[in-house]
Amino acid sequence: MARGNGKTTPKPAKQDLPSKVCPVCGRPFTWRKKWAKDWNQVRYCSEACRGKKL
Repeated sequence: MARGNGKTTPKPAKQDLPSKVCPVCGRPFTWRKKWAKDWNQVRYCSEACRGKKL
């Protein structure tokens, strides 16, 4: 079963990805593929911080 032509696009370096600072814990967090569609609405670094929102 063929899976493609074997060519992949290179991933950007982590330092080149967009990042934000969590308003609850103050830690920086970087873009994740699962947030691609709604990156502008992402505010918290984790579910735990979202539960403790200010």
